[in-house]
Amino acid sequence: MKTWDIFCQVIDNFGDIGVCWRLSTDLAAHGMQVRLWVDDPSALAWMAPQGCPGVEVRHWTQPLDLAGLGASDVWVEAFGCEIAPEFIAARAEDTCVNGTKPLWINLEYLSAESYVERCHTLPSRVAQGPAAGRQKWFFYPGFSDKTGGLLREADLAQRQADFGGNAWLQDLWPRLQHGFGAPQAAADEQLVSLFCYEPPALQGLLEQLASTPRPTRLLVTAGRATRAVQALLSDKKWLQRTFHLRGQLSISYLPTLTQRDFDHLLWAADWNLVRGEDSLVRAIWAGKPFVWQIYPQDDAAHHAKLEAFLDMAQAPDSLRQFHRVWNGLQDGPLPTPDQPAWQRWALALRGRLLLQADLATQLLGFQPKNR
Repeated sequence: MKTWDIFCQVIDNFGDIGVCWRLSTDLAAHGMQVRLWVDDPSALAWMAPQGCPGVEVRHWTQPLDLAGLGASDVWVEAFGCEIAPEFIAARAEDTCVNGTKPLWINLEYLSAESYVERCHTLPSRVAQGPAAGRQKWFFYPGFSDKTGGLLREADLAQRQADFGGNAWLQDLWPRLQHGFGAPQAAADEQLVSLFCYEPPALQGLLEQLASTPRPTRLLVTAGRATRAVQALLSDKKWLQRTFHLRGQLSISYLPTLTQRDFDHLLWAADWNLVRGEDSLVRAIWAGKPFVWQIYPQDDAAHHAKLEAFLDMAQAPDSLRQFHRVWNGLQDGPLPTPDQPAWQRWALALRGRLLLQADLATQLLGFQPKNR
């Protein structure tokens, strides 16, 4: 049994720890022993309260508590963080059973941009410190067979096939807070999940959903999405002007969800609005129409990243326009969702990406010649 040390720093929004936890549990499902070092493990109390056999969460303190720590076979520094120097100093002379040094991987962020294929599995020599001369290796998740693939558990398809959406929603219903519209579910209402930052077109989305022929329930995730929606609804003048004589939209606020229940939310909804990296991948595997809010960057670098994703995904024109308005790349009203076309697109995208080997499998099979 191999041991992996994965290092993660929580920057904001819990996306980093979300990906690292999924990776850790997936590696454990393959028989690995994982030590997940994280500077702020508090989110795991609601994200993964059940824990996982084979995964040990260790608090990344300064300095690290290394008492009694055994050697490991793989070191992973996730998303630009650097492994704690005292760990490197203590473990620099470790060797694996086969006489090689532990494999040192720099796991990068997910992107569809062209540089990912060029940089995937490139080496980087450590210039100084106790590990000077060692190689670390860049490993890029991605959307093509020239990248490291996407996180996908071996049992995911079976869990989704066994999922009962109506029963799950009935169990969830008492935990919802109903903030606008009807507190009771209508038989024919569509379900739209909202997991977002503060998108420029949020007001336009609410207006659009309030005007649709079919009743809609917006299921708003806890945290920033709830705060953004409630801030809009606190504007009484806008509310009266916009929703006068319109009764098609109901808004319900979700509690914090475990990672399993977040998957269930995406499976139960008719379409999903997601954000960041982890939820994008989960929305792809859900096979439902989705719109992605990419993490906004001050230098607008996210514009190119979004366009690269839309190109890779072969998004239809109406979905491209929706993404651009939703992410603030262009002004104007949100286009009306073409749900049949978007559904065909979502299934086709999922089908293509299912042909790739998943991220954990590729990491487990990665054997660079020079270590």
